[in-house]
Amino acid sequence: MYTKEFEVRWNDIDANRHLANSAYINYMSHTRLSFMQKNGFGQADMVRHNIGPVVFYEHMFYFKEVFPGKPIKVSMELKGISEDGMYFSFLHNFYDQRGRNLARCEMMAGWIDLNTRKLRAIPEELLENLNTLSKTDDFYTITKEHTRRHGQLPIDLK
Repeated sequence: MYTKEFEVRWNDIDANRHLANSAYINYMSHTRLSFMQKNGFGQADMVRHNIGPVVFYEHMFYFKEVFPGKPIKVSMELKGISEDGMYFSFLHNFYDQRGRNLARCEMMAGWIDLNTRKLRAIPEELLENLNTLSKTDDFYTITKEHTRRHGQLPIDLK
């Protein structure tokens, strides 16, 4: 399991004096990018392959409040990936110093071609790198249908 430790900063706190929702999102993003930079997905690599990640959703579940003054650890596991690597899903957990689970998030994302702005598969070497990440117990192979399972479609203003 990949993990990254964070110090909860004052600017990560909301009006209730606990960790703000936006900080959870930022910590997860930082954890993902840290893993990716170490595994062939650094900025130069993504430029060379002309790809960028795009998040479809992040579903958060909060169990305990997080306050400043003590570090937290954010984990990342591979929950699912499509055969060609176009789609991927990570599971993040937040832990305190004693290992208590504070929050959890399932996110799903894909890769876009930065010229066409369309979803695309990733090169085999990057797919192999993503597959080195530890997998959740309920790991699955993502299909296009999985990306639509929540039934959310845009509704434009008239």
